[in-house]
Amino acid sequence: MSKNNIERISGRAPDELRNVSIKAGVIKNADGSALIEFGKNKIMAAVFGPKEVHPKHMMVSDRAIIKCRYHMMPFSTDTRKRPNISRREIEISKVIREALQPAIIMEDYPRTAIEIYIEILQSDGGSRCAAINAASTALADAGINMRDLVAACAAGKVNGQVVLDVDDTEDKTGEADMPIALLPNTGLITLFQLDGNLSKEEFDKALELGKTGCDKLYKLQRDALSEKYFNDKNGNKEE
Repeated sequence: MSKNNIERISGRAPDELRNVSIKAGVIKNADGSALIEFGKNKIMAAVFGPKEVHPKHMMVSDRAIIKCRYHMMPFSTDTRKRPNISRREIEISKVIREALQPAIIMEDYPRTAIEIYIEILQSDGGSRCAAINAASTALADAGINMRDLVAACAAGKVNGQVVLDVDDTEDKTGEADMPIALLPNTGLITLFQLDGNLSKEEFDKALELGKTGCDKLYKLQRDALSEKYFNDKNGNKEE
């Protein structure tokens, strides 16, 4: 078996995503919502707004402000975590907000706030990318004017090999993890992070692999929204 055909611990091929499912419109009381199951990750995103800004001094006269909260439930990991928001969750909230902002036409909603809440019900590596996919789908479900959906996926290096969609075990034992997010129609990258070391050749391969993963997730996002719209149109919306 050649190096390019070596299977991973999970049994996946180097360019294979984990099983992914996305469902839009899952929370009745939110303006928009989505549930993503990305491998063993289970993540819920809810969007509220555009709405009045509180506190008012945060209001911007010519555009909306985006608020984002990424929160891991205490039971979401193998080790029970404290319910309070951690420094890491605050950092990831900022990363996700900045990844989503270029897609939102914020000038269409002056003097308002758009709030995004992300709850990690179960975590298994790659949760920030999975959360971006869920949050972007929820924004579209809420009817927020967007230039495009934001799709996100990570590539990495495990056992000397560049692979797509690093899971929790591979993240802990691997040599590199590179999450990216982009607007697929324009190719604009809105998130790029790299933890670890890659040669130029490995970097180029990982970037192309990550973009390929984003394209696959973009299709799943669009399919989820199409299914939600079709159900609503036919009077089958879930209560």
